[in-house]
Amino acid sequence: MIFTGGLGPTEDDITKQVLASYLTKGIIYDTDHLSKIESFFAARNDKMSENNKRQAEIIEGSHVLSNEFGFAAGMFLETDSHTYVLLPGPPSEMQPMFTKYAKPLLLKNSEHKIVLESKILRFFGIGESKLADDLKDLIATQTNPTIATYAGENEVVIRLTASAKTREEALQLIATSEEEIIKRDGAYIYGSGEVTLVDLVIQQLMDANMTISAAESLTAGLFQAELGGTTGISKIFKGGMVTYSNEMKHELLHVSTETMEQEGVVSQACAMEMADNIRKLCKTDIGISFTGVAGPKSLEGHPVGTVWIGLSVVEHPTLAYRYTFNRDRNYNRRRAVKEGFALIKAFLDEKLEKREK
Repeated sequence: MIFTGGLGPTEDDITKQVLASYLTKGIIYDTDHLSKIESFFAARNDKMSENNKRQAEIIEGSHVLSNEFGFAAGMFLETDSHTYVLLPGPPSEMQPMFTKYAKPLLLKNSEHKIVLESKILRFFGIGESKLADDLKDLIATQTNPTIATYAGENEVVIRLTASAKTREEALQLIATSEEEIIKRDGAYIYGSGEVTLVDLVIQQLMDANMTISAAESLTAGLFQAELGGTTGISKIFKGGMVTYSNEMKHELLHVSTETMEQEGVVSQACAMEMADNIRKLCKTDIGISFTGVAGPKSLEGHPVGTVWIGLSVVEHPTLAYRYTFNRDRNYNRRRAVKEGFALIKAFLDEKLEKREK
């Protein structure tokens, strides 16, 4: 049995206390973990509160799993009938602890030496319910591998998990299921594993040595913030503007007053001018723009969730695409950013495909 969470310093962290009581075992301090916690506070010249010692407590008789990214000690405990694994809750602590310490112990003590392998498939542009419906027969009859769908932030994730006697056998089982999923909804798969759409697009831009700039209205810098989260992004990201008001769109971004008065700021023409002008101002290969109605009120007669995204690429026609999201303000803004990255990916994929031909 594997437990995650409840090993921290607060009064509601009671996982090990409950299990110790159930097993009628005592709780003791692991001196190495306690020393680690005390040394941390001493190095910062900070007073350690008494409750921090709780993270060094372990169930008597358990094998301690070292926590290299936090303070809560993990545990591996065997009884005559069960094996118990206690892991901290934060993924940044739990995942490396399981992979490096718990998993080898579980495999070592397994009679049948079963190997578990998983693969994550990432989808964008299709909802979880539609994806599940497309795969309902596979999900209904799943045995090995198992198929689990998860709704993420404006995307859907499928986790395929297979068990076998060898890693090669498990991976082959996963590959067979993956092939069938690709036949049905491969058009929506943008990647696999832990690589996000943002990560993938940034890597594509770096590989293509293409620079990018952005002009944002309703997204108010969210797109540029996503870019800025990547180390080394200055190689391809030259800069951008947040022009929320019509005045700033005209004075800084040089969107014409005629466009704003005749077409409106929530328009194809405005999005195209914004994308084109930011690309020229920043002297980049790609310029992308976001304008629309985040909410909560309509604008220029357009309903909440109306979004235009412009894409200007050197030596290519400037285009703009209309979307309608019909959700709350922050969802609409985040979704617009995701769609922006998807547009760039579609362009780069097509560019690569033409080059390979």
